[in-house]
This record gives sequence, structure tokens and C-alpha cells, in this order.
Amino acid sequence: MKRNWLTATAATGLVLMLAATASAQKPQSHKFWWPDQLDLSPLRAQSPDSNPYGRDFDYAKEFSTLDLKAVKEDIRKVLTTSQDWWPADFGHYGPFIIRMAWHSAGTYRTLDGRGGADGGQQRFDPLNSWPDNANLDKARRLLWPVKQKYGRKISWADLMVLAGNVALESMGFKTLGFAGGRIDDWEPDKTYWGPEQKMLDDKRYSGERDLQKPLAAVQMGLIYVNPEGPNGKPDPLAAAKDIRETFGRMAMNDEETVALIAGGHTFGKAHGAHDPNKCLGPEPAAAGIEQQGLGWENRCGKGNAEDTITSGLEGAWTASPTQFTMQYLDNLFRFEWVQTKSPAGAIQWIPANNQAANLVPDAHVPGKRHAPIMFTTDLALKFDPTYREIAQRFLKNPEEFRLAFARAWFKLTHRDLGPRARYLGSEVPSEEFLWQDPLPKASYAPINANDIAQLKTKILNSGLTIPELVRTAWASAASFRSSDMRGGANGARIRLAPMKDWEANNPAELQKVLARLESIQQEFNNAQKGNKRVSLADLIVLGGTAAVEEAARKAGYNIPAPFTPGRVDARQDQIDIKSFEVLEPMADAFRNYYRKGYWLSPAEAMVDRAEMLRLTVPEMTVLIGGLRVLNANTGQSPHGVFTTRPGVLTNDFFVNVLDMNVKWSRSANDDMIYEGRDRRTGQLKWTATPVDLIFGSNSELRAVAEVYASADAGEKFVRDFIR
Repeated sequence: MKRNWLTATAATGLVLMLAATASAQKPQSHKFWWPDQLDLSPLRAQSPDSNPYGRDFDYAKEFSTLDLKAVKEDIRKVLTTSQDWWPADFGHYGPFIIRMAWHSAGTYRTLDGRGGADGGQQRFDPLNSWPDNANLDKARRLLWPVKQKYGRKISWADLMVLAGNVALESMGFKTLGFAGGRIDDWEPDKTYWGPEQKMLDDKRYSGERDLQKPLAAVQMGLIYVNPEGPNGKPDPLAAAKDIRETFGRMAMNDEETVALIAGGHTFGKAHGAHDPNKCLGPEPAAAGIEQQGLGWENRCGKGNAEDTITSGLEGAWTASPTQFTMQYLDNLFRFEWVQTKSPAGAIQWIPANNQAANLVPDAHVPGKRHAPIMFTTDLALKFDPTYREIAQRFLKNPEEFRLAFARAWFKLTHRDLGPRARYLGSEVPSEEFLWQDPLPKASYAPINANDIAQLKTKILNSGLTIPELVRTAWASAASFRSSDMRGGANGARIRLAPMKDWEANNPAELQKVLARLESIQQEFNNAQKGNKRVSLADLIVLGGTAAVEEAARKAGYNIPAPFTPGRVDARQDQIDIKSFEVLEPMADAFRNYYRKGYWLSPAEAMVDRAEMLRLTVPEMTVLIGGLRVLNANTGQSPHGVFTTRPGVLTNDFFVNVLDMNVKWSRSANDDMIYEGRDRRTGQLKWTATPVDLIFGSNSELRAVAEVYASADAGEKFVRDFIR
């Protein structure tokens, strides 16, 4: 017995010692010592190996076997089955689940397409611990039995949005529909959420009130705006300015903004029963292990129900918080609103002169009643002239309001899902929307292998150069961003406004190349006796493919480049020009293009663009090296073209960027340009930008560059570039 006790004691001591040692020996990252060092971790994030279902997991296939009606019925049961550990307001979790779905999708921003519901990032730090997401950990736990039941057939990302739809429908609202297809992430992403180092700080502003790009929310840890007004100042008109900018950066116009706020605040209530500083424990990311991923433990009163603390604001907007009614807009305009404070000390508004003091039933205590409330941001809809006109129109036309809210909700929850081709399920609405970047359906047969070979020959004999073809193909394809699946070669939108006029796309040269390719397209299509056609979108990509193969052949390698036809050509009326303007590249390191004033440094922008294209570090490296020797820079800039054989696919870029016979210094004429001179003679050999020299400067990138600069790397370089 004694021996067993000693063994157990020794084992316990060893565990404690190892735990203490592990904590004491936690390594510092290189970013700790050198914070300005280029961060390449985004290119290594979200590895397929992180997926516990495996690399070959086909979510679309699994979702296709899902009984969506059964899932929705299970969600409905959750909504009306109150749990003792987190009692439902008014006996219905619907408003709570709507907030969860809204906040999952509401992080989306147009400037870089990041955020949104796809990926289910609300499950992870930092989003799961943002102040604005307080207590949504409980909403997801309420849904866990449903997720557990259906497992791999429905992602958390889809389930959260679907649950929001079911919540709306269960309270009498008819949604526009639902599309599945959101694939779960398995780790926090690398999204930049702001410069602040403290929650609810707002160091993202400069000047009078210029919000840093690409951010949309007004403070760290908020989804949208401060409901009490800018920096807590209860000024409805100032709040309207914040709302307009923030919702605009989240792809919503004024009408959609009013519809979302009025529709969302038709349901539920805010929670601020006590002072959060005295009552709430830490957020999930900081909570003790025994909390099992839950946060904001409430020490006051019951800790939930009528004692719940979330935003600090307290009360409901309507007398029927679990039904879709017109009461929100009716109350907004019927009453004069006066400022007050919630029990938690937050600024809010109630009807003047004790009007409607007993209009709203308590969410938990029978017989107790309250006045309705409004936030400062709600009053913005009344006092801002544009918002007021829209809100009053909605009040007079309930069906118009219902449809506007349905459309805005569908857009909110599906904006980041990408094109309709990704939509899954039986509830996908038949209507196409301009914000979905629609494409026509192909009404013809695609080209075959013989046609491809014939068209390649015609393109190479057309008088267009290898660099011209490569530049055009890259400009078309590289408009893609994986964050919200927008852009790309499909649609050949590069021939239409606004893409045809973007500086990075060499507009004059682009028109010349497109005219030649359109001539080849017309000649080929006119020669067909059947229903076969080639789209310009396919021809642009095929031109780049043929050019790369020819450049490889000139380097001594006959390596075929893969090409799959099937792209279609969009029409100008299928492009929302204002919406597409956010895709214009401010920087593209692959073309050595950078506009001064961009919010990222050239090297950071390079990594950002590579992440958008879903490239790894080696893929980014080989593509930049190859595009340089192919002379693919915007405006045929000579910077970084470290070769005497431009247009030939060699590893010269890497050989020369690592050449110790060249000494680099910053140009006296332009601090963004560097000059490489012969160490012995001082003769100028090359010019470069930061995104060229980073491959010799950064230790990680240099390691990869050395692989491609080696004497035995010629064929590997070509194969890797083509792949």
C-alpha cells in the first residue's frame, strides 16, 4: 500500500514538474525578437492535414445525403425547449440563435472579402471571446445535440446559418431560402481585426474619423458599431455616419441596412441586468479549464434568466419579441424617446413621460412588465434623413419591409459563400442576385483536345508575345480571392468594366491582346458546324498556357501545362461595378505592382495576395520567380527581371537574387527601388523592389530560393511553375 502511495505521489510530482517546466520553457517566436520580420504563417494555415475527417473529405457529397427537413425540425425543438442551465427568454431561443447566426456572418467585409460565416470561425479565438459575442458560446452549446446527431453531414458553419433561418421561420417570418456549402475550418484564421491590443479600443481611426482599411467594425471586439453611439456618445446622427460606413464596408446599402436593423430588432431583447465589471468572469479564451470552453460566468443573482448580462443594455424593442411584427418601426416613430441608463450603466432610450411603461412583458418573471427600449443606433434610423425616409416607407408598406428584410438577411448570411455554383441543398432560391456575380450557363459544347492544340498554335502565331499573353492570363485569373470566392478567370470579366480599366491590368495592352484573342475566337466559332464553341474566358487562359509552354520549350523543356475548358463569358449587365471595384489590386507582387498608400507593406501585400490565391510558400516563390523572367510585370517594369533572356522560363531570377557578386543599395531617386551593382566594377546590373529582394533577405524565403537557384533545379523549377 505504501509503495503504491509513493508511486502515485512520485508520478504526481513528475507531472507537476513537467507542467511547470513546460510553462517555463515556452519558446519565444521569432516575431517576439524581431516583430518586423515578414510573417509567412498565413501560407501554412488551414492545412488539409488539420481536418480530422481527412484530406479526401467531400463535404458537398456528405451534405447531399442530409435530410434538411429533419434537421430543421430538430432545430425547432431546440428553440422551444428551455434549458435550466440557460433559460430561454420568453420561452423561445429564436432571437438568441438569430444573434448567433448574424454575428457569424456579420464579420464579413468587402475590402478583402475576409470574415463571414464560411469556416465557422465563431467557434475559435478570438471571435468566440469578443465582447460583442458574449454568451453566444451558450447558443452553440444549445445546438450541439443537433450537430452531434448529424455529424459530418452538416458543418458548424452551415448549422449556425440554418439555425438562424429556422429561428426566423419559427417566429412567423418567411425567409428567402438557405444554401449550404460552408466548409468548417479547424483552426483560427489569420485575419487582421485591427491594431488595438485591448478589447473595445478604437485606435483604428485617424483624422476626423477615417476608419483604417480594410476594417469595417468601429472597435476591437465589435461586429458592427457601438450601440450607445460613437465611443459611447449618445448622438444618433453621429451613429448614423458610423452605421453607414460600417454596413457599407459589409456590402450593405442604406435600404438593406435599415431592413437588417429594423428586422433584427423586431425580435428578442438586450441583457444588462447588473454591472458586468462586478459580475462577469472571463471570456471563453481566458476561462478556467473546468469551464469547458464556456465564458462570462455570471456571479450575480441566478447567473442567467432575469440576471443575464451580455451587452450591458437592457430591454426589448417590442411587446412581442418572439413574433415578426411591425412594432419596432411603429414604436420608433410613435414615441418620443428620452435618454436613460440600463441597470448595468449603459446609455439607452425609453419613451418620454412614462408612455408605454408597462408595454413589454418580462422575459422570465410572470406579471412583471417594462417600457420598450431603443439604442442610440436605433434612433439613427429616425433622425438620419435618408434612413428615416426608408424606415417610414417600410412602416407604411409592411410587405415591402418583409421582402427587404428577407433579401438583406439572405445576402448577409450568404455573401461570403461565393458564386451560386457553391450553393447546396433543396432550399436554394431560384432568383439570381447581382451581388452573387452571376454567370450565364453554357449553351454549347466545350472544346476538345484537338481543338485545344489547334487554338494554341493560332495564338502563338497571332503576333502576340509570350509576356503579353502571360500578363493577360495572370490579370484575369489572379483577380480571384479565396476569402469570398470572388473574381477569377471564369466570366472573362477582364474585358468589361471596371476590370478593363484597372491600372494593374495594362489597359492599352489589354485591349490589343483581347482584340486578337476575340478574332481567333470568332474565327474558330464561325468554323464550327455543330454546337461547339470556345469562350473568351477559356481562350485567355489557354493563351497563357500556350505562352508558358513555349517559354519552357525555349528553356529546353517540353513540358505540357494542364488546361481544362468550361469557362463562360459574363455580360456587362451581370457585373455590379461598384461591388467589383473592391477587387482592384492595390498591390500584386506577382506583377511587381504596388500603389503607395496601400495599407500593407509590399512584402506583407505579397503574402496577403498569395494567401488569397491559396498558395504555399514554395508555390508563391516559384510563381514570382517564373513571372519575373517571363517579363510579366505591370507596365513592363524592369524591376526584378533578373535575366538576359526575358520570355524564357529559366531559374535566372533565383540565381541572380542570390548572387554574391551583386551588392544592393536603396535608390537615391526612389526609396521603394533598389539598385544591384557589380561589387568589383560598381556597374549597375539590376533594379528591384522589396518583393524581389525579400527572397534573398528573409531566411525562410531564401531557403526556398536556394532550391530553385541550384544547378540541378532547372527542370524542377519549370515543372513546379507549370503545376
